[in-house]
Amino acid sequence: LRIGADHRYEVGVAVALAGAPALMPAGYSWVSQTTSELAAQGVQGAWLARLGFVLLGLSVILLATICRRRWGLWGAALHAGFGVLLIAAAVFSHRPWIAGEDFDRVEDVLHSITATAMGFVFVIGVVVTALRRSRGDVWPRAFDIMAVAASVAIPLGMAALPDIEGVLQR
Repeated sequence: LRIGADHRYEVGVAVALAGAPALMPAGYSWVSQTTSELAAQGVQGAWLARLGFVLLGLSVILLATICRRRWGLWGAALHAGFGVLLIAAAVFSHRPWIAGEDFDRVEDVLHSITATAMGFVFVIGVVVTALRRSRGDVWPRAFDIMAVAASVAIPLGMAALPDIEGVLQR
């Protein structure tokens, strides 16, 4: 398998986020716990999930740069902003899921703000990019609609079904 330079980040993301649960202490459940909890403060092995966030963020920034002409200035800027916020979500970690562990409350709040902003920036970026498409771009428009719908439905599903929010997010 030959992986070009344009796909190295994606492979790194897949390896990091798929492998990170194996580094977690007993009690972590990929079914009920989110990727933010996988990268939580003070949790042994969280570095691998954080690395996945950083690589995914860099990958999106690279993609936005490559697609700037097709997506337009605002579409590319919003998607690049999503990538930057994803990196920030790695820097500002979620509180630990392990009961009784100390954590920095400010960092946890910054993580929540970053993650929320990331969702809004992504949706707005998809909508701005979709508005630039021609009428003949049927499949890309369909994927844009699915991305926006998923961006709304998944968080609602996670809130309604916390026992499986990890699966829904992934």
